[in-house]
Amino acid sequence: MIICHCQNITDHDINAAIDWMRASDDKTIITPGKVYRALGKAADCGGCMPLFLSTMRANDNLEVPSTLPMHLRNLKAAATQDTAHERRHESY
Repeated sequence: MIICHCQNITDHDINAAIDWMRASDDKTIITPGKVYRALGKAADCGGCMPLFLSTMRANDNLEVPSTLPMHLRNLKAAATQDTAHERRHESY
């Protein structure tokens, strides 16, 4: 299935890139940017990003092995944009 029409990237391309990166370095953190670079492409309009990310998440090799380096363990979860005030003062 075509995931990115701008760059002609398929789900097979994404899965092959993730599998290749995991096989070459089992401790690497795989990001969308790394997948694009592995395919020799770059993001264009960004309209495909939700489908691109869901395709990446479906790949069994995406997860970092449980033997994370100590400095990557217990990291705080990223702040979400669910806050109503977005950390703005009341005067905004």
